[in-house]
Amino acid sequence: MNASPAEQRILLDIADLDARLRQADHARSNPPQAARVQELLAQRQQQSQELATRLGARDDIRAELARVESDVAVVDARAERDAQLLQTVTSPKDAQGLEHELASLARRKSDLEDAQLELMERLEEADAQVAAQEALIALTNDEGARLSAEGKDAVAAATAQFEAATRDRAAVAATVPAELLALYERLAARSAGAALLRRQTCEGCRMVLSGTDLQAIRQAPDDAVLTCPECGCILVRTEESGL
Repeated sequence: MNASPAEQRILLDIADLDARLRQADHARSNPPQAARVQELLAQRQQQSQELATRLGARDDIRAELARVESDVAVVDARAERDAQLLQTVTSPKDAQGLEHELASLARRKSDLEDAQLELMERLEEADAQVAAQEALIALTNDEGARLSAEGKDAVAAATAQFEAATRDRAAVAATVPAELLALYERLAARSAGAALLRRQTCEGCRMVLSGTDLQAIRQAPDDAVLTCPECGCILVRTEESGL
C-alpha cells in the first residue's frame, strides 16, 4: 500500500487520540476513588455488625434494669402494705411476723438497689460504646460520601475527555484515505496501530530495528506504507528516523 508521508503522519495523531480514548475510557470505568469506596463499604458493614452487637448488649442491660426496677417497686409496695398493717395489728405474733418480713424486704431492697446501681453503671458504659461505634460509622459514611462525590466528578471529567477525543478522532480520521485508515484500524487491534520510527527505534514497541530491516526501509519509497517487523504497527518515517 502507498500513502503520502503527510497522510502517514496523520496516523500518529490518530494513534495518540486512540491512546487518549483508552485512558479516558479506563478512567471513567475505574475512578481512583473506587477501590477505597469498596473498602469503606466492607468496613461499614463490619462496623454496622459491631453496632448491632453493642445495641443488643445495651438492650439486654436495659431489660435487666427494668426488671430490677420492677422488683424494687414490688418490694416497696409490699413494705408499705406491711407497715400499714403493723400500725393496726393487735397480735404480738402477727406484729413480730410483719417486723421480720419488713426486715427481709429491707435487705431485699438493698440488694436490688446494689444491682440497680451496677446495672446503671453498665448501661452508661454500654451507651458510651454505642455512641463511639455510631461516631465511627459516621466518619466512615462521611469519607465514603466525599470519595463518591469525587469519583462522580472524576467520571464526569473522564467522560468529557472521552467525548472530546472521539470528536477529534472522527475529524482527523476523515482526512485519511479510507484504505490507509482501514489498515491502521486492523493493526491497532493488536498493536499501537502506527508509531514513529525514531533513531532507528519503533516507538510502538520500543525495539531497535536490525541493520537488515533498516536497510530495507531505506530502500523503500517515501510513500510506501511499512510495518514494524517486531510489533506489526505502521512505521511512520520522518527526519528523526535515523535512516
